Amino acid sequence: MIGAIVMGILLPIALFYLLGLHTISQLLTISASTFLTWGVADLIANILERPRLRDRTAGRAIREDIQRRAE
Repeated sequence: MIGAIVMGILLPIALFYLLGLHTISQLLTISASTFLTWGVADLIANILERPRLRDRTAGRAIREDIQRRAE
């Protein structure tokens, strides 16, 4: 919950003011970008923290996780 608040609200507002932006669409673009990036990084970190088998690469681990979630 704290990550969503920080990456979706607080960081975008800080970047908005520090970069001297002016429109709401710029704020929403920054907010969506940081929130999406945080979500993707968190997903990849969760996948890669699991122990890997010797013959399994990072790409294969991600594909297997996606297939397991689809089932």
